[in-house]
Amino acid sequence: MAQLNTQIPSTNLPDGRPIPTLGYGTGTAWFKKAGDSTLDSKLVESAKTAIKLGYHHLDTAEAYNTEVELGAAIRESGVPRTKLFVTTKVLGGVNDIPKAISASLEKLGLDYLDLYLLHNPYFAKSDEQLQGAWKAMEEAQHSGKAKSIGVSNFSKSHLEVILQTATIPPAINQIELHPYLSRQELVSYLREKNIAIAAFAPQTPLTRAKGGPIDELLTSLAEKYKVGPGEILLRWCIDQGFVPITTSSKDERLREYLRALGVKLERGEVEKITSLGTQKHYRAFWTKNFDPEDPS
Repeated sequence: MAQLNTQIPSTNLPDGRPIPTLGYGTGTAWFKKAGDSTLDSKLVESAKTAIKLGYHHLDTAEAYNTEVELGAAIRESGVPRTKLFVTTKVLGGVNDIPKAISASLEKLGLDYLDLYLLHNPYFAKSDEQLQGAWKAMEEAQHSGKAKSIGVSNFSKSHLEVILQTATIPPAINQIELHPYLSRQELVSYLREKNIAIAAFAPQTPLTRAKGGPIDELLTSLAEKYKVGPGEILLRWCIDQGFVPITTSSKDERLREYLRALGVKLERGEVEKITSLGTQKHYRAFWTKNFDPEDPS
């Protein structure tokens, strides 16, 4: 029987800093349109609940327009800042990263970020522009405003560009990752370069891509371990060394996800999920930047 365990363990980023192995995200279900300054009180309450449940790895982004809500939840939670791991991402402000990080910190009500990410590489019209943005990220780390820096939605080609000139390599690449988009070549490259991997949209086979070749196996494993299929998907990530970022507008679902911490899949079970997952290809995000059947 899986035990509820609100002590989410940490793993180390390549730069030596600890990162909790399961994160709470404020995108997708909570996303607000740019310019919408209305405080989403439901998100504040959900994030407070998540923090109290033990989700101390908190993920937001400039583009989600939810930094203010997360900041309010952090203040109201009463949990010391030193116990939290806060990530945000820069996109719209990428041409002035010093200004962008200061704006994000102000919205969050924080003095520093644990992790600051380039949200995607697609803003760059040239290799030099991408390298320049990464240099500004390095300066953000040197300033103390970001303890660690990384990227999101970067493919191998984008990483090769910034690694040509980087003095600080990205600590992590946060990418869409689930059994229907297992990105095995990119994962191998990231491991080779000692770049950690965070997985967003890990529940895709149960949500946007419902009905597929892993359904029966998920059900079987959920019964075996006495958890839900969603927790099996989280374990598929964690047992491969990925850091899943999950979210829900339902408090009970957040509680259920924590049950994933009380089980561990066998290596063969992880491999079987991956193998069956290759029978279906589904990409939920950034689809216009990839060919329809591109598995990378």
